[in-house]
Amino acid sequence: MATVTTKDGVEIFYKDWGPRDAKVIHFHHGWPLSSDDWDAQMMFFVNKGFRVVAHDRRGHGRSSQVWDGHDMDHYADDVAAVVEKLGTQGAMHVGHSTGGGQVVRYIARHGEDKVSKAVLISAVPPLMVKTASNPGGTPKEVFDNFQAQVAANRAQFYYDVPAGPFYGYNRPGAKASEGVIWNWWRQGMMGSAKAHYDGIVAFSQTDFTEDLKGITIPVLVIHGDDDQVVPYEDSGVLSAKLVKNGKLLTYKGAPHGIPTTHADQVNADLLAFLQQG
Repeated sequence: MATVTTKDGVEIFYKDWGPRDAKVIHFHHGWPLSSDDWDAQMMFFVNKGFRVVAHDRRGHGRSSQVWDGHDMDHYADDVAAVVEKLGTQGAMHVGHSTGGGQVVRYIARHGEDKVSKAVLISAVPPLMVKTASNPGGTPKEVFDNFQAQVAANRAQFYYDVPAGPFYGYNRPGAKASEGVIWNWWRQGMMGSAKAHYDGIVAFSQTDFTEDLKGITIPVLVIHGDDDQVVPYEDSGVLSAKLVKNGKLLTYKGAPHGIPTTHADQVNADLLAFLQQG
């Protein structure tokens, strides 16, 4: 397996497909998944002649199941380790859900000169948890319950999430795909319970507001307005406003997991954004 070792000794698994001299797209997955969640995008773009890169977040997928460092700063530094090893400075970085936060923090910590453009899909910034300054956020008790379920019976929780709100399969008339549900379950169960438990705090309580304000490169924000996991109004809408050069694409009636449920639309929008300028 292809891996890079971080400064604190963590083995990060990555995929690197396509011609070495082609335009590069980095993909950053959501919680508690792996780089496999980008199959539809990576296959599309590598077949279009692009170079595509995606890694498994520490404690997720095939990366080391370390007990610590499950926070956005470490996540961002792990991205930097992959970029440095592969020499892929200047790539477009695309993040879904927690991966969107990872992209934003990477730019803030390591400089936007290393990133040409950024795409935030159903992403957690600016801040998920409800606070006095973020009254539209989700109550902390919701995330506390997530942690309790991960600790008690994550195998069941990792079926219930994709079978319900993640892909909108709990909506009237929705046609659920058992293959999609079990692929989500498979990816989740590959990872570490400790990493996933701590990761809930990382994606829900990290405030990216100032990070977003400092970004001047082009940013595309894609969000479904029926997202039951990362609420549309308090995330996508706000993120697009906070960055200097942001554009919001709203997918009407779409759920959280749109890279899967709306793969063709996402791929077309990513390609159009990549080719601009």
